[in-house]
Amino acid sequence: MSNLIYLIPVALLLGGLGLVAFLWSIRNGQYEDLDGAAYRILDDEDETSG
Repeated sequence: MSNLIYLIPVALLLGGLGLVAFLWSIRNGQYEDLDGAAYRILDDEDETSG
């Protein structure tokens, strides 16, 4: 039971860090082009310069 004294603040801290990381990724545009990668993998254009 005394372990909860340590586990609850650690869980809240990790949850807060996850929330901050998620909000940071939204503000930096990580989720703006979700379909781009799906179309780029199907693109058959050869981009080698040689």
